[in-house]
Amino acid sequence: MPKARTRFICDDCGAETPQYFGKCPACGAWGTLQEQVISTLPTTTQRSPLTTRRSPSVDPLPRLALTLSEIVDHPQARLSSGYTELDRVLGGGIVPGSLVLVGGDPGIGKSTLLLQVSQQLSQRHRVLYVCAEESGQQVKLRAQRLQIESRGDDSSLAVAAANLYLLPEIDLEAILQELESLRPQVGVIDSIQSLYWSALSSAPGSVAQVRECTAALMRFAKQHHVPLLIVGHVTKDGAIAGPKVLEHLVDTVLYFEGDRFASHRLLRSVKNRFGATHEIGVFEMVDQGLREVLNPSELFLGSRDEVTSGTATIVACEGTRPIVVELQALVSPTSYGSPRRSATGIEYNRLLQILAVLEKRLGIPLSKLDAYVSSAGGFECGRTRRRFRSGDRGGC
Repeated sequence: MPKARTRFICDDCGAETPQYFGKCPACGAWGTLQEQVISTLPTTTQRSPLTTRRSPSVDPLPRLALTLSEIVDHPQARLSSGYTELDRVLGGGIVPGSLVLVGGDPGIGKSTLLLQVSQQLSQRHRVLYVCAEESGQQVKLRAQRLQIESRGDDSSLAVAAANLYLLPEIDLEAILQELESLRPQVGVIDSIQSLYWSALSSAPGSVAQVRECTAALMRFAKQHHVPLLIVGHVTKDGAIAGPKVLEHLVDTVLYFEGDRFASHRLLRSVKNRFGATHEIGVFEMVDQGLREVLNPSELFLGSRDEVTSGTATIVACEGTRPIVVELQALVSPTSYGSPRRSATGIEYNRLLQILAVLEKRLGIPLSKLDAYVSSAGGFECGRTRRRFRSGDRGGC
């Protein structure tokens, strides 16, 4: 009989401990350890293959490793998503057999973006949309609200209606069976934290469930050359929920960012095995869903026709595309003992460094003035995305 034992796994970092602690000993997070029951098979006395010696008279095993010249190059055409901004972030389009992870805050528009992309792809390819968080009726209501079924000519709409399939399911085995049966050219999983594998005793969204479900989907994508787009939730710190191995398994990691009170959205690439990293795509939220912005400089420029004090126009290089951004600054006498510093869109420590240089070299008494700096349109420089913790201030 296999012996059952219990271990505790941290939901944030994936560390394992034999007993429960209120605080994770690895990352220091509170209340993140979850209990998981595993079974241990009895050990055998079978020798390791590394210690097994072969007789010299026996023929050697065939060589499996290949040199670079022996590997046959198979050029693969990328699939166009129908949106120029998304294709730019992906490095030219969707690579067959790739695993793309899309993360973002709740309500930022991840499901809306992937539903619109699925409709565009279904005009040329068969698409399976797995809605693990919603029913098929809810997805259809969103499609009707966004008027997705009326985009395109009559012939393309007829093809899209026959090629877009919805599957409201959370069971991983049922999803893999449907993928094997339907054999779509593109698959969408919304979301990975909602999937459940019955072989594990942990709840959906736990570290073990997310890790094993992602690994199973990755094996299917590589074996059948089917690209899969996966939605991932984020924690309160701004990182994708689940173990860190989730971002290592996938080929591309995209962050969908934006202010809830602003209309624009930024799709940023932080990992891409098939293209440049830190590439951004700009979208605008309108009444019919997301609309791509082909000229982002118009969105991030304020009153550029007038000469206004406290404004400056700079060129920020994001990925392979330069973007013109307007910076706005304001200083005023402080009413408290220590001046206040506020930064929106730029790094807070960078602001403090600039203020110190101005006071030292130019003699401006900025230590007695409040300083407020922001970028027009709420654009955030995303050279390096970091996790926000309590006590951090300013943009990334």
